[in-house]
Amino acid sequence: MARPASRASPAPNWCAIRVQCRDTVNGAQCDSCPVGYEGDGRTCSLRNPCLDTPCPSGAQCLQVGFPPYFQCISCQKGQEINGTSCRDVDECRLYNPCDERTICTNLNPGFQCGPCPPGYDGVHVHGYYAEHLSVDYRRQTCQDVDECLSGFFRCPENSLCINELGSYRCQCFEGFVKNGTYSCLERSSVAVCPDGNICDRNAQCLLLDNQRFKCHCSVGWAGNGLVCGRDRDLDGWPDQSLSCPELHCRKDNCPDLPNSGQEDADLDGFGDGCDEDADGDLVLNNKDNCPLRYNTEQVDSDGDGVGDVCDNCIHRHNPRQEDADGDGRGNECDEDADNDSIPNGEDNCPLLANPNQADVDNDGVGDGCDNCPTIPNPTQEDRDMDFVGNACDSGIDGDDDGIQDSEDNCPMVSNSDQLDTDEDGKGDACDDDMDGDGIPNYRDNCPLVKNPKQLDFDRNGKGDLCQEDEDDDGVPNIIDNCPNNSMIHHTDFRTLRTIALDPHGDSQQDPNWVVHANGTEIVQTLNSDPGLAVGRDSFGGVDFEGTFYVNDDTDDDYAGFVFSYQSNHKYYVVQWKKGSQTYWEAEPFIASASPGIQIKLVDSLTGPGSRMRNSLWHEGDTPGEARLLWKEPRNTGWKERTPYRWSLVHRPAIGLIRLQMFEGHRLIIDSGNVYDSTLKGGRLGVFCFSQEMIIWSNLNYKCNNHVDSFIYNELPDHLKLKVELQN
Repeated sequence: MARPASRASPAPNWCAIRVQCRDTVNGAQCDSCPVGYEGDGRTCSLRNPCLDTPCPSGAQCLQVGFPPYFQCISCQKGQEINGTSCRDVDECRLYNPCDERTICTNLNPGFQCGPCPPGYDGVHVHGYYAEHLSVDYRRQTCQDVDECLSGFFRCPENSLCINELGSYRCQCFEGFVKNGTYSCLERSSVAVCPDGNICDRNAQCLLLDNQRFKCHCSVGWAGNGLVCGRDRDLDGWPDQSLSCPELHCRKDNCPDLPNSGQEDADLDGFGDGCDEDADGDLVLNNKDNCPLRYNTEQVDSDGDGVGDVCDNCIHRHNPRQEDADGDGRGNECDEDADNDSIPNGEDNCPLLANPNQADVDNDGVGDGCDNCPTIPNPTQEDRDMDFVGNACDSGIDGDDDGIQDSEDNCPMVSNSDQLDTDEDGKGDACDDDMDGDGIPNYRDNCPLVKNPKQLDFDRNGKGDLCQEDEDDDGVPNIIDNCPNNSMIHHTDFRTLRTIALDPHGDSQQDPNWVVHANGTEIVQTLNSDPGLAVGRDSFGGVDFEGTFYVNDDTDDDYAGFVFSYQSNHKYYVVQWKKGSQTYWEAEPFIASASPGIQIKLVDSLTGPGSRMRNSLWHEGDTPGEARLLWKEPRNTGWKERTPYRWSLVHRPAIGLIRLQMFEGHRLIIDSGNVYDSTLKGGRLGVFCFSQEMIIWSNLNYKCNNHVDSFIYNELPDHLKLKVELQN
């Protein structure tokens, strides 16, 4: 009998991993798949135990590869499974639950919607958390609030509320115009500027340039021009606070005394000028050697009348407290008074910083402070106080602008300011291309700023480089007192030059000038000889304003101001006398004064001295000294402790002078058009003669060649033509 054939062994790995292969009568067979797996033994796959829902309600079943091959994970609401852990659900991204006008902030758990913006209202202002989400969920919705219907609006009288998305607007009734956001005023009672600006009823439109205007409160009122309040002391600060954000909307801390700087040393709310104890040290101002610094002990080591706590040289007698470099150390004890790193003893300009010590004429006086920089004159004598030394003063001034021909950059054209924008040695007044950019002035859209490409994005005729700053001096036109003069930006009399007009007499002492408010207020404290204090800036056409106030009831003499000051021989003076009086010095001639304002031309052959002194006191002309140009016919004298506001217009190009004087908001004096062409520009300043405690406050000067219509209409025909040709 034949032997049966041998059965072949199964191939390796014939069964699944971890499954045993067995020989049976019927051949090789695989055992069952291990626990947790399913299959026929030859193939086994992991069985998903989660199919049997082994986890409690609310938990999630997660299949794993080890017994019992599942894991129950329970996440909070607002979270989701991330592998084997929980992570927050970003509802803002997934569901966009908030209104588009609000911000959705994801939280853990949940989210939060920001509140609806002003002017809108809606549900879900504080947001939903995840547990609130459901199939009937509605996203946050912000709906416009109709303020006009709900009553949540603030419209002024004589206006209609009109609802807008998220807001509302107030529309003035027909015949009324809106004054900012504050009120609707009858059109006939407001100042409507040509460019559409609506000013307060107590304001006026001031021309900024050829296209734009700004609102300016009228005399007797103060504020931002859109809102104006009473200003009874005429210092530019309202008697009560106004509903506007600008600085000059704040309440005046001395409403009955002009104090344009609002100084308040002890911060008690009462300005220094009307506070009997300004520093709060219980020593009254008139007995206090430091009236603005707390010093109950009143120590004064050097006996100069200035207490140690406010003395800038405690051990050196210096009652004038001069401090050239403003470092707090007086010139008398400061080894480098001008702070230019050159000791005073070696400095050829000890009071003017000049580190290079240039001295062209080698006279020991540096060029920076030499009144004749090319001609040796170590004594710096200047008899006529025209700021040109005697050594080089020719006295020849063909165009009468106060600049002698040898120094004048336009000797045939009056230009007291000597402005030379391109620094080519030719003054702007006679330069066909003032900025030197190759474009003639008449075709240049920025005549004071180099712009050869003449870029003008908005095509309004004004170049882009000078759109907001005509002279490119860094000061915008709207706040620039001289938009066409890069050398003058704002009113500043801090660098006063004092001019004694009777220096050799001994009848009275010279004036004592004190400057406040960053150069916009001057006080003269003494009963003195005649004198002037003039600023450094020179002008051609100018508007000069200020408030005049005498804080004294014991005297009745002269006070006023000067313009076109060229030297102590030549200037115009506006002087105001309170009462009639004959001057007590009868030599060189008897001088009689009467009350009232007068405008005089001083064109003196002799200069300061007794003859000039008496000519200033005398009401009429004095041959060879002064000529009366105009006198107020009613002989109205000034009143003590009464604020007056003056407005002077000087247009030397047409020889025009116009003076107006206000008491409160009332125009009380108007000179009308006065004509004189003797002096064609110069410096500005103030004048006093034998009157103490004079305050010139809220001083303001502006370059201006424009002729307002009320002046133009009164011009003779030949001057009207001249004005038109200039424009």
